[in-house]
Amino acid sequence: MAANNSDPIQEELGEGGAGVKHEAEEGEGKSSSAAQATATTMLPRSSSRPQLDLSGAAIHGTLEDRNPTILLPNQSDDISHLALDIGGSLIKLVYFSRHAELSTEDKRKISTKRRLGMFNGGRRSYPILGGRLHFVKFETEKLNECLDFISSKQLHRGGVDSPSWRSGAQPDDIVIKATGGGAYKYADIFKERLGVSLEKEDEMDCLVSGANFLLKAIRHEAFTHMDGHKEYVQIDQNDLFPFLLVNVGSGVSIIKVDGHGKFQRVSGTNVGGGTYWGLGRLMTKCKSFDELLELSQRGDNSTIDMLVGDIYGGLDYSKIGLSASTIASSFGKTISENKELSDYRPEDISLSLLRMISYNIGQISYLNALRYGLKRIFFGGFFIRGHAYTMDTISFAVNFWSKGEAQAMFLRHEGFLGALGAFMSYEKHGLDDLRVHHLVERFPMGAPYVGGKIHGPPLGDLNEKISWMEKFVQKGTQIIAPVPMGVPATTGMGGFERPTSKGDILRSDASAALNVGVLHLVPTLDVFPLLEDPKTYEPNTIDLDQDEFKYWFKILSDHLPDLVDKAVASEGGTDDAKRRGDAFAHAFSAHLARLMEEPAAYGKFGLANLLELREECLREFQFVDAYISIKQRENEASLAVLPDLLMELDSMNEEARLLALIEGVLAANIFDWGSRACVELYHKGTIIEIYRMSRKKMQRPWRIDDFDMFKKRMLTDRKDQPYKRALLFVDNSGADVVLGMLPLARELLRHGTEVVLVANSLPALNDVTANELPEIIAEASKHCGILRKAAEAGGLLVDAMAGIQDDLKDAQESVPLMVVENGCGSPCIDFRQVSSELAAAAKDADLLILEGMGRALHTNLNARFKCDALKLAMVKNQRLAEKLFNGNIYDCICKFEPIS
Repeated sequence: MAANNSDPIQEELGEGGAGVKHEAEEGEGKSSSAAQATATTMLPRSSSRPQLDLSGAAIHGTLEDRNPTILLPNQSDDISHLALDIGGSLIKLVYFSRHAELSTEDKRKISTKRRLGMFNGGRRSYPILGGRLHFVKFETEKLNECLDFISSKQLHRGGVDSPSWRSGAQPDDIVIKATGGGAYKYADIFKERLGVSLEKEDEMDCLVSGANFLLKAIRHEAFTHMDGHKEYVQIDQNDLFPFLLVNVGSGVSIIKVDGHGKFQRVSGTNVGGGTYWGLGRLMTKCKSFDELLELSQRGDNSTIDMLVGDIYGGLDYSKIGLSASTIASSFGKTISENKELSDYRPEDISLSLLRMISYNIGQISYLNALRYGLKRIFFGGFFIRGHAYTMDTISFAVNFWSKGEAQAMFLRHEGFLGALGAFMSYEKHGLDDLRVHHLVERFPMGAPYVGGKIHGPPLGDLNEKISWMEKFVQKGTQIIAPVPMGVPATTGMGGFERPTSKGDILRSDASAALNVGVLHLVPTLDVFPLLEDPKTYEPNTIDLDQDEFKYWFKILSDHLPDLVDKAVASEGGTDDAKRRGDAFAHAFSAHLARLMEEPAAYGKFGLANLLELREECLREFQFVDAYISIKQRENEASLAVLPDLLMELDSMNEEARLLALIEGVLAANIFDWGSRACVELYHKGTIIEIYRMSRKKMQRPWRIDDFDMFKKRMLTDRKDQPYKRALLFVDNSGADVVLGMLPLARELLRHGTEVVLVANSLPALNDVTANELPEIIAEASKHCGILRKAAEAGGLLVDAMAGIQDDLKDAQESVPLMVVENGCGSPCIDFRQVSSELAAAAKDADLLILEGMGRALHTNLNARFKCDALKLAMVKNQRLAEKLFNGNIYDCICKFEPIS
């Protein structure tokens, strides 16, 4: 499209606004890189205990998030779903929830895998959302609430969604892995209440095993925190050991870790989280640890602590590097003041206690690191809880005493090291078994809490999958939910302010670690083998700075009511669907609000991750395919006119046809329900009218126009040696795939090129999925012999007339048309994590075609590949057009990047 200020679509069809195609995403991570996963087999049995089958698995944390989830697609045995770390102050749970299996492999998957040389019997290698590894905590004194939670979800019996529970079979002699002193102290209560035995695991073994697992497996797990600035640290897997692990629970254990299973406890202190909570409770009358931490955010320790400036008349003691604000004596001012305890503000007492204990922990930790010559110190334990001031204070102490040579680092799953280690101890399936799998941390699902309350309407009798918390809500029990949000009064977007004598509010991430997230374990996700340089690859085209996030926050918020309506309609508009729709809207809004408050809350976050978050949240509330009826309607309308389009194309010469095909792809890409501007067009004409108008106006020159280069490559350079295999990454259902990409695929087949259509594994907006494509292709094949033969050759259909209608001279085998899943459930794609099916298909590919705004603009516009790549998209958002090209909405790109 020409670079001008006119809007040809709106000139013909009316006014429209800007919009965006939305995608839900690792987490913590899901914005995460993938390590190459190697195939594994069922782990050998060492006893009759059910086995944990990790074959084809990977952690999908969504974002898995801050309430992570792990999927085990090939799990046949009923595994134990629960492990506990029962400390003096808190009980930490790690449990695995399971989802229903998807249908078995169909002919398309079997045929495709055979052709791609990756057929492996009945074992799946494509992503299946099968279960989640959750992290939850309770106060130890409220043990009964923990037991009620386990019982309500039947975690000790495999979970309410396990085959044994559904069948009514009740296993005998149930054993749960547990660590911590409470595993001994409360063993009889667990036996009496739940009928289970606690199998005790060594506490230090579990701590180290959990920490090693996270540091080796989870990208962006570790981070530094200085002066309010959080920065994620990428750990060199070959240079992890040795390090110092400081676990701050009720007391403090300092452990020197030399390798997997190689460690020693070298020191510790009895002044830890229990000290802070105990003294704080006596001095402030707080009812909970979290309440005490919240008080500290409003505190001013200078009213209680004696500072260097108090001794030196407000001046620094610069000779030895002490600023005036440095604490000379904790609680030192109370000596000379004629005041009682009641005369001091609880907020100031809490902050003074926090700084005293945090400084002490930081200094002792550094001295031990100095003793052993270690530069890296990892801090874990529920004392820290993501609390900004706690981390800053510890970091300051380490940095000050080491003169900047040692570094304090913190873990996002800090409080669950022991519980995670206990979970991994089943059958001793530890890090060595898990680390080969791709692990992605993603966003938290469910309804986040704000200020201790559900952010959204009461969940009532909603299906338990939406939130286990409803049972406690009904009882009025005070609990902490997944990834709670900070208190409303903060310093804003990631801001940080030191307390002043006026008691200014200090930003806190204290609640963020209470329920860290879900580690999603999904089948093998591989690095795309055709990436030119996986180490430097960055999928996101635009960084989400503060202004960008505010803009997309508004776009996604404005689009939310329409999405809820469609999601509810897709489930038949039932009362249950309406309630789930309301819960989804409030949960997703809460996630957006949390990200506005703390952009780094879920790890490194780009636009693709923000878009992916919505899709993950939809699935969490059991909306499998919100646009299913729209997709079906648009597919039918587009298939009805496909024969006429193919006839028109066949009447053209080769050069004119290739141009018409590219124009057709760009024109059809307007059918995007993620773009408000496009949605508004849909009310101004039929699908075919809009497509024809779009095609008429989407003429050259385009904003990026490499068509002539592509034409030369196709029709001249490769005339006698066509591409061997082309991977076509398709976008939307309806006209986009039927009238745009299928005719282009047909042209490549005509040239003798194998074609692999790459589509989503899971629904996202109106994007077509790999499971939907065979039916669409079968309908299209009724009117096209080229597609019919290629689909038969690729295993997409069985042609009962094959060999009967064809003349013998035309009976030669056609090049195949195949379909593979990309491993994604969003409108964008991160080539660091694709399905093993797609990775295998890429083996012989020498042409990539990326189509659509999500895959070719939001992500991968600047990505480079080892083969020829063609990127086709219409820009359906004015801000994006201006930011990328200083262009206009509906500008088009035809970007061809040949290899030399």
